[in-house]
Amino acid sequence: MPENRAHPRGTIRLGRVAGSDVLVSGSWFLVAALIAVLVAPRAELVAPGLGPWAYVVGFGFAVLLYGSVLLHEASHAVVARLFGFRVSAITLHFLGGMTAIEGEARRPRQEFWIAVVGPLTSLGVGLVALAALPVTPDGIPRLAVEALAGANLLVGVLNLVPGLPLDGGRVLKSAVWTVSGDQHRATLVAGWGGRVVALLVLLWPVALELGFRRTPQLIDYAIAFIVAVFLWTGAGASITSARVRSRLPGLAARSLARRSLTVPANTPVAEAVRRAHAAEAGGIVTLDAHGVPTGLVNEAALAAVPEDRRPWLPVSSVTRTLSDRIALAADLTGEDLVAALGRSPAPEYLVVEPDGHLHGVLVTADVERAFRRLDRRSGRDPGRTTDATSPARATTTGH
Repeated sequence: MPENRAHPRGTIRLGRVAGSDVLVSGSWFLVAALIAVLVAPRAELVAPGLGPWAYVVGFGFAVLLYGSVLLHEASHAVVARLFGFRVSAITLHFLGGMTAIEGEARRPRQEFWIAVVGPLTSLGVGLVALAALPVTPDGIPRLAVEALAGANLLVGVLNLVPGLPLDGGRVLKSAVWTVSGDQHRATLVAGWGGRVVALLVLLWPVALELGFRRTPQLIDYAIAFIVAVFLWTGAGASITSARVRSRLPGLAARSLARRSLTVPANTPVAEAVRRAHAAEAGGIVTLDAHGVPTGLVNEAALAAVPEDRRPWLPVSSVTRTLSDRIALAADLTGEDLVAALGRSPAPEYLVVEPDGHLHGVLVTADVERAFRRLDRRSGRDPGRTTDATSPARATTTGH
């Protein structure tokens, strides 16, 4: 059964395609109105007498064009699912579309096929529309097929430009990854490629004047600026993500875990704390009558217990019941460790050796401090945050 997921504010859910929610951003209606205004005079020219209906035809063109964008994005979703990734949503917005793929490609070929299938789909739709032109009736139908052919061929070609966040940037990333064996270096190369593309886009009005002998209009400058900002921002996010993720191997559950103390569940809080201090332990685990771990003391709950109640209150009253969700393998490192923390958010975790023995207690705050130290060591501002460490970070493809 499909999941009932809350969609982001400012979007409208249309339904599901390729197993993913299809969302339309409010900004899409702005571009749809713009397309209607631009197409209406042309529609009136090829079909005189439409009057106000020319704008309805123009809006229909916008729906048709974004239907092909939806096909482009759905192809990303289908291939991603074939590789075992979860796709949460496809969003249509004023610059095109975005497919939210949860997780990162594990091999270059996955990155390549998930990325390249989108432009190939657009090129395929464009070529089919182009082939249909000779048998398409004149008037509105021919105008629609011409627009469909031109728009999809343009989208297909432009998305193969080698720079993130475009699909071509992911194709470039897969190539560099294959040659270098380093995914993060590949992302950096593709990200800088995206920044170069963004700067070239700013020159579009100049190209119009020098190459096409057409005086650029205000709309040309505005579109060039908006697209350049979109590309520069997306490329910058990819570069930041690569730099952050390349430092994640410095995080290891075994080295970050605190020494733990085990006590019977009915031990008074004051006594448990005294024993922990004596043993220089940073975490307390409670045991049942058979010596089996049953709970993990929560630091926040412990700190909230008044000193005068600690001699009489059993330590079990400030513990979280143990479950598989807060038990971590001691050999977890880097992105695998971050992913495990993200799947089951908690303030503390039990760290267990491969043979089942208790290694210690991992406190989430300690992981965050260690990550900030890695940031400072690399010269990055520790106060600046990124979603690159999120295990469910969305991989997006935009146009």
